[in-house]
Amino acid sequence: MADLVVIVPSRGRPEAAAALAATFADFCTADTLLTFAVDEDDPAVPAYSDLTRSWPQVRVGVADAPSTMVKTLNSAATLDARLDEPPFAIGFMGDDHRPRTRGWDATYLEALHELGTGIVYGNDLLQGHRLPTQCAMTSDIIRALGFMSPPELRHMYVDNFWRDLGKAAGCLRYLPDVIVEHRHPVAGKAQMDEGYLRVNAPAVYEADERAYAEYGRTRLAGHVAKVQALRG
Repeated sequence: MADLVVIVPSRGRPEAAAALAATFADFCTADTLLTFAVDEDDPAVPAYSDLTRSWPQVRVGVADAPSTMVKTLNSAATLDARLDEPPFAIGFMGDDHRPRTRGWDATYLEALHELGTGIVYGNDLLQGHRLPTQCAMTSDIIRALGFMSPPELRHMYVDNFWRDLGKAAGCLRYLPDVIVEHRHPVAGKAQMDEGYLRVNAPAVYEADERAYAEYGRTRLAGHVAKVQALRG
């Protein structure tokens, strides 16, 4: 297994996935695997699968439908974290992220090895230090929690969770000189399409806001304690 596996949940955007795969080929220097996690009911599944022919560092995982971004991410992340020989670290990106710093993955791994157990993230040129819209974490965190993001979420507040968990557990590191650009419509770097409209709908925001507030009140502290225990 690779040292770092980056999971990218994606739906209906094989062109964006291809652009990200090409960027990985140009900017990765470590033993890094790119996994596109897609839903079985996505008509674009064959187009995603075709990417593995062009880029040997790419694989495609298919999640049961119906699904959400969080469900698809957790399915792929927990599968990798529970392997007999799991990757040292598991990361997340959207299909609209683009690494811009050569060797970004090696720098992530170096920081994670220094932490032992922890979460790192780079500068996305949008949120910067405020939110890890992309990140990588040691796989022992996922094994201990049983998920990469709280399963009560659908799409939003996932980056808030990574920030809050890492801060509270004392194992969050921001790497400002490592650029992983977030080419999001909010930044004026992408067109608002059906996929963005679906996951950024007010109802999704409101439901995930309530769910994360409840998670913070009832479960976050216990999960922080589990990560602190990993750090000794």
